[in-house]
Amino acid sequence: MTVDMEIVCIGNELLIGKVVNTNASWMGKRATSLGVAVKRITVVADNIEEMATAFHEVLARKPRFVVTTGGLGPTFDDKTLEGIAKALNRNLAVNQEALDMVKAKYAKYAKTRNIPEGELTPAQVKMATLPEGTMPLVNPVGTAPGVRVDVDGAVLFVLPGVPREMEAIFEASLMPLLRSATGDVGFFELSLYVDNLMESVLAPLIDNVMHENPLVYIKSHPKGREGTPNMGELHLSTSGLPSENPQERLKKAAVQLSVLMEKTGAKVVRSET
Repeated sequence: MTVDMEIVCIGNELLIGKVVNTNASWMGKRATSLGVAVKRITVVADNIEEMATAFHEVLARKPRFVVTTGGLGPTFDDKTLEGIAKALNRNLAVNQEALDMVKAKYAKYAKTRNIPEGELTPAQVKMATLPEGTMPLVNPVGTAPGVRVDVDGAVLFVLPGVPREMEAIFEASLMPLLRSATGDVGFFELSLYVDNLMESVLAPLIDNVMHENPLVYIKSHPKGREGTPNMGELHLSTSGLPSENPQERLKKAAVQLSVLMEKTGAKVVRSET
């Protein structure tokens, strides 16, 4: 059975192009490596209504896992937890476990910098104010805890937007669940690099090979313009259990496609990843 995931990235900086969304790329690759099917990536502004609508839509599609990044910090524009609370019709409240995590972080900062440890400010307490019925997740490298929400059969992970913090919590808290859900399913891929072949000539060859190999997905990545000799990369991928021989399935499709392309006079080089 396919294990589905959706990713929701929060932040105006992503929508206006100031920040490249490397988090989505990283998470998509990590999840896919375990055989998880990432079905959709959504980017939403720092707006509670927009977030609530997005979360309603995501949960209505009933993915097994949902991961969000961004909007967990102490500043006014960090509103992700408010958006989730609104979407789930839950109240926000200070979570004692999360508060202890935040206190421990600031105590460590004070000791490291040799300054007196003070009371948490409202902005700092904000990072421990979670929707009711949720579970804080330890942030090994930052201050704001991540959050886990179990709702209607889905598991929602709310992670910071700082890449190294997101990656640390993802690896510690989410990857074990993904491995358990997918079992021994693996993801396999290889690339064919092609010269001297126009995309319009290539298209029916891809259709032919995918028809004969329905479990293999072939995606073309043109590097030049139509009519030029430098076609670019063809990415072939599949997933499956070891007993299903997914690697052999992939190699078979690659050989079939290579033969068809070479018959047109194209030059083909294969690279497994």
